[in-house]
Amino acid sequence: MSAFSLAALALAFAALASLLAGVTLWKRHLTGRRSARMLADVLGQRASQAQAAAMRAASSANAGANANTSTTGAVHGATQRDADASAQVASPHPLLERASRAGMRWLDSPLGRHVVADEDRRLLEQCGFVDARARGLFLFARIGGALLLPLAALALMGFELHGPRAPAVVVIALLAGFMLPKIAVQRRATARRAAVVDELPMLVDLLRLLQGVGLSLDQSLQVMVNDFRGVLPVLSGELAIAQRQAAAGRTREQSLQRLASSYANEDLRAIVRLLIQVDRHGGAVQEPLRQFGDRLREARRSMLRERIGRLTVKMTGVMVVTLLPALLIVTAGPGVLAVVHSLAASSAVHR
Repeated sequence: MSAFSLAALALAFAALASLLAGVTLWKRHLTGRRSARMLADVLGQRASQAQAAAMRAASSANAGANANTSTTGAVHGATQRDADASAQVASPHPLLERASRAGMRWLDSPLGRHVVADEDRRLLEQCGFVDARARGLFLFARIGGALLLPLAALALMGFELHGPRAPAVVVIALLAGFMLPKIAVQRRATARRAAVVDELPMLVDLLRLLQGVGLSLDQSLQVMVNDFRGVLPVLSGELAIAQRQAAAGRTREQSLQRLASSYANEDLRAIVRLLIQVDRHGGAVQEPLRQFGDRLREARRSMLRERIGRLTVKMTGVMVVTLLPALLIVTAGPGVLAVVHSLAASSAVHR
């Protein structure tokens, strides 16, 4: 085996190892974000329980200053322990942290604004990656892919740049390495947009049900985030982000603005406007939500009918290609065989 072949194999294995390491780091990043989100929800519940316990202790006639002090100390101790656990779980892998920091340093530069444009940032938001660390990882992945794939292509060609196809292969590898992360993000964003369309009727029905039993808007959103994550995997995550932003001091309109503008869905914008109106002015929303849910279900039925119509047209071609030959063989086969046997018998008689 020549030296060029060994170098090509080594670079190919290095590119494969880099790809596997990138996938592993990305999965760890997603796992850390989910854990941090779950711990943030737990912290919110602990804080509300602690406030309720403090209010009960303060309103009790037999509780004195010592009881209040011990309760406050216990609440602060539990909150501090939860915060430490959250920081420990949310801390990323060292390699992932270095990659994200390397990408974040270039985000605001002219190169970073071209590599991670506004469209890419919007796609990342639709994928649920709203922090600067995810944008830094995306920039690092695009630049790393644009460098690694051409090197792997050159290694497979034995570093021979004099052939007629070598420049074209290098350019194609460069474009493929640069565009592969965006293609992956686009596929995930498309899947999440479709999931939002599927989850909207369930969101409206759950919101109407929770508002009908007397819960406030904040309590209804928190129940959907905590208890219906399996039913609303995408919208519950988006509502959890909005709840954290509202708990950090933003208004309800500011916290829900990203949800209304990210997915380019008019029905979702209408729901967000309704939530903002209820938060500002209050009032009964069961009847508007019922009418809105009926309209969403009717639109979904129309969309399903349209899909069935298109599928029927497509299946016609499939049936012509697959079933028509078999039908012709079954129906016309005996007649054709009889004609062939008759012709063979007549030719034998004439001989």
